[in-house]
Amino acid sequence: MSINDLKIKHVQKLHYETVLVMQGGGSLGAYECGVYKTMAKHDIKFDIIAGTSIGAINAGIVAGSKSGRPEKDLEDFWLDVAETITPFMMPDNIRAVMSSYYGAFYGNLKVFSPVWFMAPNLNNSSYFSYRLPYLYDLTALKKTLEKYIDFTKLKGNTHRLIVTCTDIKKGEPVVFDSANMNIDADHLAACASFPFYGIGWTEKDGKYLWDGALLSNTPLREVIDSSPKNDKKVYIVNLFPHVQEELPENLLDSWHRARDIMYTEKTDHNLRMSKVISKYLLLLKEMHDIISNVQLDQESQARFMKIEREYHKLTEKRGAIIDEIVRIERSEALHFLFEDADFSEATIKKLILQGEEDAEKALTKKKEKQ
Repeated sequence: MSINDLKIKHVQKLHYETVLVMQGGGSLGAYECGVYKTMAKHDIKFDIIAGTSIGAINAGIVAGSKSGRPEKDLEDFWLDVAETITPFMMPDNIRAVMSSYYGAFYGNLKVFSPVWFMAPNLNNSSYFSYRLPYLYDLTALKKTLEKYIDFTKLKGNTHRLIVTCTDIKKGEPVVFDSANMNIDADHLAACASFPFYGIGWTEKDGKYLWDGALLSNTPLREVIDSSPKNDKKVYIVNLFPHVQEELPENLLDSWHRARDIMYTEKTDHNLRMSKVISKYLLLLKEMHDIISNVQLDQESQARFMKIEREYHKLTEKRGAIIDEIVRIERSEALHFLFEDADFSEATIKKLILQGEEDAEKALTKKKEKQ
């Protein structure tokens, strides 16, 4: 290959991929439903739908929508899993407490089942002891997902699905990518197996898997690693507020705020690193363009050809630039540690509406900047 051939290959415009990244956050995932409804209303098409934990569940429904109307299937899913026992007219703070306590004891028929309501495994000597490794089972969630997702659609669909979980034994991320595998309900359940809420791990493909949020609640890095050649326009749904003016008033408030900070900081770190890499790549491109247009002697030309090949290997493997980032961030008036366990119908509907409104504001702001 000549230098001119390499130049032509270099200047070819990389294809832009539009990406939606959804975080984990239990019942707060209803907010992501509202965000997606607004995106669909504005006819925004996504090449990649990515998520972890409840974000992986939402992403799976969008990518494999059974009806072909993902915004409807996603909202129907959330209204389906909402519990209707907690009174609708309760104040928000009391309803959140009551609903989370109800779910902790009785579970959710469409999502998770407490082990004390399941047939005991008599072969497990630890079943009735403190050594039981989990409290809730996600079999119900898998059945519910079959109602809304056509898993045969995922492979080769226009929406590429990328979801993440954590290998318990290795402590490493595990990425499920519909571009190179058949994703099923077990894969999605693995991404939502959150141990801090007592949810059991998922055994899949010879691995024992927990929630991907343990390593990264915003799998932007995994998206770039899985699709490194194409530039990105990214929409991120942030379920945990970046800013909170009020100081915590008690220990539970402190844990709540600490959790928000940990998840938000991981997001910001990913974004900062992506921006740094993008700047390096743009700088390399500019230096490359200057040198490639200079008349070189034979020895320098031979050296340049060697460097040129290495340069193209680098840009092909790590050539993606995040050209644009739109963040839709949930705010909250009340701070409650177990807000993500409030599946009450009133809260689910409120979160969906909030997501719709916040996404509308973010898109309006985006247009004003252009």
